[in-house]
Amino acid sequence: MEPLTASYPLKYSVPKAKVFVVFLSMVLCTTVLCLLQLRFFKSKIKDFYSFEVKDSRGRIISLEKYRGKATLVVNVASFCQYTDKNYIALQELHREFGPSHFTVLAFPCNQFGESEPSSSQEIESFAKGNYGVTFPVFHKIKILGSEADPAFKFLIDSSKKEPRWNFWKYLVSPEGKVVKFWRPEEPIESIKPEVTSLIRQIIMKKREDL
Repeated sequence: MEPLTASYPLKYSVPKAKVFVVFLSMVLCTTVLCLLQLRFFKSKIKDFYSFEVKDSRGRIISLEKYRGKATLVVNVASFCQYTDKNYIALQELHREFGPSHFTVLAFPCNQFGESEPSSSQEIESFAKGNYGVTFPVFHKIKILGSEADPAFKFLIDSSKKEPRWNFWKYLVSPEGKVVKFWRPEEPIESIKPEVTSLIRQIIMKKREDL
């Protein structure tokens, strides 16, 4: 009986070119998926309302609740040469345009002249008791340096303008983008036209969606 010495070609062998094409397709698909995920991730973080902050009692608050509104974000202080004028003006602005389409968001900070030394709850009581504020006063934060609050850091990075003192103001659109900023000494009258324009856009969009 003769030994089985004859060799037979593999019936299901795949040419090297086809293997390379399959491999290349897999690499391309993986790359596309990674790029899509990266794009989605970037879009999520480039939005003011995607952040979380703390209220005056230290409870976590999602800024998502303010999406769809025009918001004026301000770093406030209780013992500053601009305190009286700004708190009064901010409350007037909030009363005139809020709360359905607009709100002021106050973030106490003690990094400028140590003019906000009190606790967060004391700051909130001070603002409400002395100026009757009805807008949110959040937990005291840092807005400069490595410990800067991420939400406020977003405002600074987006506007390319870092606060140099208390009561800098950043106007944020209903979509969470920074529209404009103002220094503490600028009159509240200069803010009203921008707020009015954003509110008009919000109302028109709501009418179109009906």
